[in-house]
Amino acid sequence: MAASELYTKFARVWIPDPEEVWKSAELLKDYKPGDKVLLLHLEEGKDLEYHLDPKTKELPHLRNPDILVGENDLTALSYLHEPAVLHNLRVRFIDSKLIYTYCGIVLVAINPYEQLPIYGEDIINAYSGQNMGDMDPHIFAVAEEAYKQMARDERNQSIIVSGESGAGKTVSAKYAMRYFATVSGSASEANVEEKVLASNPIMESIGNAKTTRNDNSSRFGKYIEIGFDKRYRIIGANMRTYLLEKSRVVFQAEEERNYHIFYQLCASAQLPEFKMLRLGNANSFHYTKQGGSPVIEGVDDAKEMAHTRQACTLLGISESYQMGIFRILAGILHLGNVAFTSRDSDSCTIPPKHEPLSIFCDLMGVDYEEMCHWLCHRKLATATETYIKPISKLQATNARDALAKHIYAKLFNWIVDHVNQALHSAVKQHSFIGVLDIYGFETFEINSFEQFCINYANEKLQQQFNMHVFKLEQEEYMKEQIPWTLIDFYDNQPCINLIESKLGVLDLLDEECKMPKGTDDTWAQKLYNTHLNKCALFEKPRLSNKAFIIQHFADKVEYQCEGFLEKNKDTVFEEQIKVLKSSKFKMLPELFQDDEKAISPTSATSSGRTPLTRIPAKATKGRPGQTAKEHKKTVGHQFRNSLHLLMETLNATTPHYVRCIKPNDFKFPFTFDEKRAVQQLRACGVLETIRISAAGFPSRWTYQEFFSRYRVLMKQKDVLGDRKQTCKNVLEKLILDKDKYQFGKTKIFFRAGQVAYLEKLRADKLRAACIRIQKTIRGWLLRKKYLRMRKAAITVQRYVRGYQARCYAKFLRRTNAAVIIQKYWRMYVVHKKYKIKRAATIVLQSYLRGYLARNRYRKILREHKAVIIQKWIRGWLARTHYKKSIHAIIYLQCCFRRMMAKRELKKLKIEARSVERYKKLHIGMENKIMQLQRKVDEQNKDYKCLMEKLTNLEGIYNSETEKLRSDLERLQLSEEEAKVATGRVLSLQEEIAKLRKDLEQTQSEKKTIEERADRYKQETEQLVSNLKEENTLLKQEKETLNHLIVEQAKEMTETMEKKLVEETKQLELELNDERLRYQNLLNEFSRLEERYDDLKEEMTLMVNVPKPGHKRTDSTHSSNESEYTFSSEIADTEDIPSRTEEPSEKKVPLDMSLFLKLQKRVTELEQEKQVMQDELDRKEEQMLRSKAKEEERPQIRGAELEYESLKRQELESENKKLKNELNELRKALSEKSAPEVTAPGAPAYRVLMEQLTSVSEELDVRKEEVLILRSQLVSQKEAIQPKNTMTDSTILLEDVQKMKDKGEIAQAYIGLKETNRLLESQLQSQKRSHENEAEALRGEIQSLKEENNRQQQLLAQNLQLPPEARIEASLQHEITRLTNENLYFEELYADDPKKYQSYRISLYKRMIDLMEQLEKQDKTVRKLKKQLKVFAKKIGELEVGQMENISPGQIIDEPIRPVNIPRKEKDFQGMLEYKKEDEQKLVKNLILELKPRGVAVNLIPGLPAYILFMCVRHADYLNDDQKVRSLLTSTINSIKKVLKKRGDDFETVSFWLSNTCRFLHCLKQYSGEEGFMKHNTSRQNEHCLTNFDLAEYRQVLSDLAIQIYQQLVRVLENILQPMIVSGMLEHETIQGVSGVKPTGLRKRTSSIADEGTYTLDSILRQLNSFHSVMCQHGMDPELIKQVVKQMFYIVGAITLNNLLLRKDMCSWSKGMQIRYNVSQLEEWLRDKNLMNSGAKETLEPLIQAAQLLQVKKKTDDDAEAICSMCNALTTAQIVKVLNLYTPVNEFEERVSVSFIRTIQMRLRDRKDSPQLLMDAKHIFPVTFPFNPSSLALETIQIPASLGLGFISRV
Repeated sequence: MAASELYTKFARVWIPDPEEVWKSAELLKDYKPGDKVLLLHLEEGKDLEYHLDPKTKELPHLRNPDILVGENDLTALSYLHEPAVLHNLRVRFIDSKLIYTYCGIVLVAINPYEQLPIYGEDIINAYSGQNMGDMDPHIFAVAEEAYKQMARDERNQSIIVSGESGAGKTVSAKYAMRYFATVSGSASEANVEEKVLASNPIMESIGNAKTTRNDNSSRFGKYIEIGFDKRYRIIGANMRTYLLEKSRVVFQAEEERNYHIFYQLCASAQLPEFKMLRLGNANSFHYTKQGGSPVIEGVDDAKEMAHTRQACTLLGISESYQMGIFRILAGILHLGNVAFTSRDSDSCTIPPKHEPLSIFCDLMGVDYEEMCHWLCHRKLATATETYIKPISKLQATNARDALAKHIYAKLFNWIVDHVNQALHSAVKQHSFIGVLDIYGFETFEINSFEQFCINYANEKLQQQFNMHVFKLEQEEYMKEQIPWTLIDFYDNQPCINLIESKLGVLDLLDEECKMPKGTDDTWAQKLYNTHLNKCALFEKPRLSNKAFIIQHFADKVEYQCEGFLEKNKDTVFEEQIKVLKSSKFKMLPELFQDDEKAISPTSATSSGRTPLTRIPAKATKGRPGQTAKEHKKTVGHQFRNSLHLLMETLNATTPHYVRCIKPNDFKFPFTFDEKRAVQQLRACGVLETIRISAAGFPSRWTYQEFFSRYRVLMKQKDVLGDRKQTCKNVLEKLILDKDKYQFGKTKIFFRAGQVAYLEKLRADKLRAACIRIQKTIRGWLLRKKYLRMRKAAITVQRYVRGYQARCYAKFLRRTNAAVIIQKYWRMYVVHKKYKIKRAATIVLQSYLRGYLARNRYRKILREHKAVIIQKWIRGWLARTHYKKSIHAIIYLQCCFRRMMAKRELKKLKIEARSVERYKKLHIGMENKIMQLQRKVDEQNKDYKCLMEKLTNLEGIYNSETEKLRSDLERLQLSEEEAKVATGRVLSLQEEIAKLRKDLEQTQSEKKTIEERADRYKQETEQLVSNLKEENTLLKQEKETLNHLIVEQAKEMTETMEKKLVEETKQLELELNDERLRYQNLLNEFSRLEERYDDLKEEMTLMVNVPKPGHKRTDSTHSSNESEYTFSSEIADTEDIPSRTEEPSEKKVPLDMSLFLKLQKRVTELEQEKQVMQDELDRKEEQMLRSKAKEEERPQIRGAELEYESLKRQELESENKKLKNELNELRKALSEKSAPEVTAPGAPAYRVLMEQLTSVSEELDVRKEEVLILRSQLVSQKEAIQPKNTMTDSTILLEDVQKMKDKGEIAQAYIGLKETNRLLESQLQSQKRSHENEAEALRGEIQSLKEENNRQQQLLAQNLQLPPEARIEASLQHEITRLTNENLYFEELYADDPKKYQSYRISLYKRMIDLMEQLEKQDKTVRKLKKQLKVFAKKIGELEVGQMENISPGQIIDEPIRPVNIPRKEKDFQGMLEYKKEDEQKLVKNLILELKPRGVAVNLIPGLPAYILFMCVRHADYLNDDQKVRSLLTSTINSIKKVLKKRGDDFETVSFWLSNTCRFLHCLKQYSGEEGFMKHNTSRQNEHCLTNFDLAEYRQVLSDLAIQIYQQLVRVLENILQPMIVSGMLEHETIQGVSGVKPTGLRKRTSSIADEGTYTLDSILRQLNSFHSVMCQHGMDPELIKQVVKQMFYIVGAITLNNLLLRKDMCSWSKGMQIRYNVSQLEEWLRDKNLMNSGAKETLEPLIQAAQLLQVKKKTDDDAEAICSMCNALTTAQIVKVLNLYTPVNEFEERVSVSFIRTIQMRLRDRKDSPQLLMDAKHIFPVTFPFNPSSLALETIQIPASLGLGFISRV
């Protein structure tokens, strides 16, 4: 396709612009060949007519598609030209904040003028081992590429860093060196990498200065060669320097500074050690105040001085030499203040006693007069005579400045030489990487000799760069068998010839310097005459005769000739140098001596030094024999020689290029000035690289990548099985011009612009597909909308019709209702008429009936009145009778009410008592209740008085009533007499009337009394009701208070629970941190331990020279070494007497136990210290509280307690005495008894030991009882004393007082006393019983001795018989013995048949056991016969040498062991016995030579741990402390040795981690501690350790398990790391989701699965392998969960770190791939039932990063959603992902800068780590939860494959 065909409507182009250099525009119509004007639309909205050049008719540059903008490699751009490069750099720098970009083989670094978090050690680890194209561009990627090529190709490398001043060259070189120092490490303990980095502060202080463009500009060039050994570890370094800017020492331009070291000295002038230098402010010295800018913002010169001194110390420069350097520098400053006064035009003088000169002479140690003389005079030597000539003031000033420059240059070279000496290593250098930090191309308004040399050096470097780029292009084409066509590129050899050839600029300059009267003008004329009009690159300015112009590769530069000769000569008066050489200051003459005679400040001799590379060019000045000629060699000649030497070095190495760009001249962060950037891009060769690439085939695709990207352009029939042929067929159809592409062996090569054309076709095809998809989807959506509308219409119709039907139904209902209403209304009218007629009839009837009734009523009324008269008469009679009765009733009522009052009184008394209870409950109401009680009592008294009065009145009334009755009776009797004596009636009636009055008066009084009694009763009831109400209120208040208290308690409980939960979480975090710190310390300890072992081995190899008589040490000797102590293997190689070695061997376990005890003791002391501190605080508080109560303590109780404490001490001493007696008895038995009886296997010994053990246990029980008694005494004592810790002391005092009142204290004391006496008597009786038992045991021991001797004699007799007869004899003997016992017991139990019957049953059981034993013996005999056949020869050989020394008794005893074996097997105790000398064999077979993949696969999980523990159990059973410690120490060291030898094998590490944990669990499970015995069976509890507490070894084993776990994690990481990036990021698990973008020259790893490519399935298979191995080894499930969590953390961290460092991976489709991969990992967790392991949570940052790639990123709502979603990512990570987000297709959009700023604003308050990458090396703290085993030890069988036949089961 023709290029002109791409200029269609809407195509975007670049047009030149004077301000922005290039401006983007869009075509408004298609371009047709022949058009002279292009109609363009600018981005700012203007239309423009762009006129084409009529001569060249070149069209403007096309703009790349948006998906190619921001690429990591500029060569990946389809259109390669200057505007595309500039735009790509600007987008990456401004929008994405990326400062590094590849341009082919060049790394372009733009100075951000801001500290970026992209240089940490985590970034270094992320780039280590990665391919250069796989990661985002970085200086670390270039350093890694150089390091890998050095190791792979075994060829030296160079990194060439160039750029303008202020572009960041020094920083880039510094980071490159830091990368080498971090990745490679040093090969020795000298910390060479630290010294290499420490050289930077020194060289910056003496070689860097502030300029107008850079605050830390390097004013010299340097080439640092970092040397590596065969293992590619840093061993040393060497530095070469080029063209130090000496003129800066004496002159600085405006806003510039001298070298940093001068200002650092002035800032530190107040230090005591600098007082002698007599320094001051920088403005007080001529050499530091000329620039007018002595301070750099943000830089503390005093601190920088401290860093410089620290670096000097690290490099071995002593304090004395440092002070010497500072003296010389201070002398230079004072020399600059020396002033001259003119005597005439040709002479000058220095004022007498000139202070600056005097200080200079004092510091330099030279004579004042001599120096003063030669500063104002010079010596002229002719062939015959020597003259001393005075010089003018100007000449003297120049000579002073020349001397200062010369001294500084010599000091600079001296420091460089001694830095090189400090960085030198005696180890032979295998290869090196050179880092060249050299000045870039410079052009100023005034360019002098320095700029000329700098640009000359850049011409040489550019030539080398062009040749290298051209060579790489040629190699690539030849490799792919592409037809090679010569590419025309700029060759700057003519410019180099102009400068360095014969009669070149430098040659003419040197020639003019040799002329006696040569000047800058004459030299300029020679240049004009020689090169003007003869060389196209040389020009003369129009308006000047003292300047010349050279056309360099970057630009034209005009050089001013003034000063060229003087700077090239570098003239210094020899007399001044001689004065300095005669100095008394020892260091000063060294600066001017030969290098061989110089004294090294590092005290290293230079005679045996082997240089890293060839001799530096600067060092040629110091060769012997050159004294006078030395000053005649010009600076230009020296620079040319050193430059040639540098080019030879670079040509002999593989170069890597870093081009530093300065984005603006104002040092603004992330500000891009297009003009300045284009100038530097042209000058540094980046655009030349682009031009060379664009001239050929810049775009290169592998066939698979091309097929994957452009599969959408192919039809199904075009896709063949052969990808290569498919691509060829498609390209022939798509691109008709075959010159636009070429097919290589593995790649397709495209001309510039063709990829953009293919991308356009791909975008059009995708756009068409999108339109079709949109059409289909829109049709589907509209149809769905139509169906919804139709359904809605039908629904509306249905509802309308329903409404109409309902209305009709309503009409029908209303009509029906109207009919019903009419019916009922008519019925109502008729009914009303009927009711009227009926009412009238009823009225008539009522009147008639009334008349009749009234008549009947009148008749009845008359009768009724007659009855009333009768009634009144009868009533009077009845009332008379009633009054009599009522008096009697009232009397009964009074009695009854009195009885009820008494009852009420009792109730009141009971209520009074309840008031007492309320008084106790409510103390606050006591006074009120007392008042009420008092009032009630008073009222009761009144009531009693009234009742007494009432009783008296009733008595009077009763007596009167009786009188009246008697009178009435008398009247009745005299009634008859009344009839007679009617005269007396009237008198009697009067008396009756009087009596009635009295009665009425009495009744009125009675009523009054009753009323008062009722009123009192009411008042009393009211009072009681009031009291009840008050009581109810009090109860309510009490309930309210109780409720409040309960609520407060609940609130406090909830608060405390919350606080407890928070504190628990905090403590858990602190515990995890502490555990992590402890495990990191263990890791560091193991690393140091391994380092120590390596050093020990190296020392052993170094000093291991064979000597006569040297004895070879045992190969297993090292297995006895302790974990914390190291036996000297170096000493074993020397000829040391054996008696000096034995104590060291014995010392090993002792040292270990001592260390463990000390470790435990330190922990216990810390705990005791804390406890005692708490106890002290508590005691102090208790003393303050108990001062007031101290006098009340009973004295008698104190005496009794003292007596009880004395008794307790007596009991404890008695207990100790008994225990000592038992220990002495045990010792006497073991020492004095016969060997055969006291042997460990003898029955008597076992019986005795069991008895003694039981006795000791009984004594321990008694000891515990004593302790309990002691605690009871103490508790009783504390109960009597006032408790300061109680909350309510008053209650306690009241209780004590009550006890005192009741006599309880005396009773308690008597009871306690009796208890103590009883316990004392029990202890005495137990002591006597123990003594009796001991006597009985002694007697039993004696009888057992006799029985044993008799049995042995019998066995000896039986052994002389044949085997069959022997068995029969033993059975006969047993039957005889049983018969005798039977007869004995028959006589014994003759009187008790039940006992005899039980005895017979036990006898039968014993007979059955004997029969079983007989069968087992037969089996054992057969087994032993087989063994005897195997070992017959060995036994025969041993018997020949030992029969003479064996006694008959011993011969008889030997066969006893096989007879006893079957008896032991029956009661197997889960122990294994081995001999002490077999310990090394046990460790060797069970640990050192055990292979998990071979023998151990078929074993029971944890079998080695069980075997080792059973051996430990037996040693514990024997109470052999030495054996236990030796076995445990050997086990630990052997495991360490195995892991050191095979520590990179996962199966080995997993196997021993599992067995170490099982061994640790066994030590806990059988330790005898209650916490570990909960899940044990009774049989397992019997197997617990009895004699030793191995808690210290449990801690050691736990530490060992932690170390093994960390090693397991490292092995996992090493295996998984190569798979993670490829499987999780690069491989397309879902094919076709993401297309491959162009990658440029730096090819990244293909995402297509090849044979050697790791996929997600590879990771899952590896995870399955890890899991199956761990399960097979029987690893604890909790530990497996922790390992899986760590594995997933590694996967997530490495994946996220690579995602954050790879711009090509940050896309929507890649986020989808990552989420799918993570879901597969989660599915794996579900399959393995590991979802609760916490592994999924470790993937949360990766999941959120994938979600961040897929979510919408436009609006503020999107920003809020992102901030809430990405809580596991840091702010830096979120911003980084958003900056890196790259669209893969044109349909995606980039993230705007404003959106990223919105995110930053929302996240500014989030407090998280500023670190960008996750720590992939982080290891979670591991825990080992206790996991007891249900396996019974006695059931474990030892396979013969282990080779442990020398151990026996017990």
